[in-house]
Amino acid sequence: NQKATRSEGSQAKKSQQAEEAIFYTKCRAAYLTVLKSSLENIKSKEQLILVLQQAGRNPSQKTVNKYWTSQTTTLNFDDFCTILKEETPVTKAELLEAFGKIDTDNTGYILHDELCKVLTTKGEKMTLDEVSAITKLADFNCGGKLDYKKFCDLYMTTREQCCRTALEKLEVDSRWRRQQFGNQAETSTEGITLPVSKPSPKVLRKTDHKLAPTKGDIRTPSRLSSAQSCKASVSSTISMGASSNRSTKLIEPNIMKEWQCDQSKGCFYVEEDGEIISHKYRLHLPQRSTVCITIKPLNLHQLEGKSCHWLSVDTALYVLKENETQENLQFVCFTEQQNKEMFGWKGELTPGVYWLLPFTTGCRLKKVKTQITREAKLVYRDEDGELALTSEFRAVLLDIFETIDLDGNGLLSLEEYNFFELRTSGEKCDEEAWAVCKENFDMKKNELTRQGFMDLNLMEANDREGDPSDLWVTLLSLGYNKALEMTEACPFVIDIYAEKCKPRIKAVYLEAGSWQLNRAICKSVVNKGDAEVMDGCENIIVYTYRTGTRITSVIENKSENKVVIHVNNEQSRNCLSNRGLTVFAVEVAPKSMMVSQHVMPLNEQEEWLYNCVHSLL
Repeated sequence: NQKATRSEGSQAKKSQQAEEAIFYTKCRAAYLTVLKSSLENIKSKEQLILVLQQAGRNPSQKTVNKYWTSQTTTLNFDDFCTILKEETPVTKAELLEAFGKIDTDNTGYILHDELCKVLTTKGEKMTLDEVSAITKLADFNCGGKLDYKKFCDLYMTTREQCCRTALEKLEVDSRWRRQQFGNQAETSTEGITLPVSKPSPKVLRKTDHKLAPTKGDIRTPSRLSSAQSCKASVSSTISMGASSNRSTKLIEPNIMKEWQCDQSKGCFYVEEDGEIISHKYRLHLPQRSTVCITIKPLNLHQLEGKSCHWLSVDTALYVLKENETQENLQFVCFTEQQNKEMFGWKGELTPGVYWLLPFTTGCRLKKVKTQITREAKLVYRDEDGELALTSEFRAVLLDIFETIDLDGNGLLSLEEYNFFELRTSGEKCDEEAWAVCKENFDMKKNELTRQGFMDLNLMEANDREGDPSDLWVTLLSLGYNKALEMTEACPFVIDIYAEKCKPRIKAVYLEAGSWQLNRAICKSVVNKGDAEVMDGCENIIVYTYRTGTRITSVIENKSENKVVIHVNNEQSRNCLSNRGLTVFAVEVAPKSMMVSQHVMPLNEQEEWLYNCVHSLL
């Protein structure tokens, strides 16, 4: 009985935390529709009315005057949340009841004359023009009468749509969630993950990759720079030498030849909003064995003069074990040993199913704005007037084929091709369409050959009579720019070696980093990093983990309240942050932890200094 009572209490607490997190997300969505940041204050009565309306409230002048008095100069985000808790939205039943007091005969209609009399003489008196604006709307007016049931329906629908639009706007700005308000939070206790709200999409992102501040690059709210706002702080300073691509023996070469191996390729892609997606894998290990797991960027053949930007992108692999269900994943390890551009892990794993989640910090793989002086030509007409692919485009298509041929057998299975289709068109090719491909393009063993893939792209050009628009959509979605340089993608290859059994790896999804990955990153930093308790606030702990090429910090909030942490990197030198900002803020939900930032050297051949101050606002 005691266990049951504790369990019920724990579930109730989790439910309450979830409701609170959802409430604050809705508050922030409304707030950021009007203001640039949740750290910016409401500066006028008119702004207060706007944000309340965005939150689905329709405040009367009396209500507004209650919170914005003659002494009020500003209201902050916390004040706004408090107001929303006090001023709950009106229900449909309450609206119908109010109209019902006018419609004493319960006809469902109110004469315009009667409505005008009530609205212009009682309560907060409306003007004749304001009343006329209502009665002229055809949706709920007919024959000099107001159909107030339809009016109530439209009012509720409009209010819901307003709130939904604000939330959708917040959702699509995942880039700013990572930059200004972090990734998803990871709960310290078992159970649900509280969502973390995102900041304003109106803040411009830096693109020069430098942490050192430059005038005009960052719109930092004045509250951030105010020392009086900071209640407690913790400072971390780490001096790092020039990177030598430190080498660690993951496995002896002569032993590796005797172990059984499986391999799969994959790719990181940068979305329009800056979010990074990648393939996710399942690994089946039939028996207990010592294994070696490695990941590194895929070295593709590049035409002379083309950059190989992706080869400098950091990669990592987090290993989670499946227990009973896919949702119940246990963090096991990650590839922390480095040998040049390869990262790996060697140890013993028990039999079972594991999930391999690729990860890159986003320090070196992000949206790129470059001025293209010459757009590459994709197709041309030969001497016979027939369309053909240019040699430059053919070379790129061969690289694409190499990347999407996940098992490396020189052929594309339907499953492999569908990863390509999902990325480029958002649709899948079914068995029937694949059979049509088999009739028209070169295949072996029901798999598409390189030549078949080339011909498929040529057919697409012919379908548009030489217009390369659709081909460019494909190329841009795969991370290429108009000069046919791959700047917003990073192909990689994963190798699994097992001493006592045959490992089996299979790509399952192509998606953004999940909450399981965020939790694994947080746990790895907490387990391996140095912990510092914030001075003057023992419930806030900052963990800092470093390798030879990367520093990651995680903030843990053990308190019962959400906290806003100000992060300042102004004293860092030769550093590259995944945030793209020198000064930013992260909001950490109650009883949770989240990644503050990832930092790498801007120039690996030079020393770099990480100097970061986390302060409680």
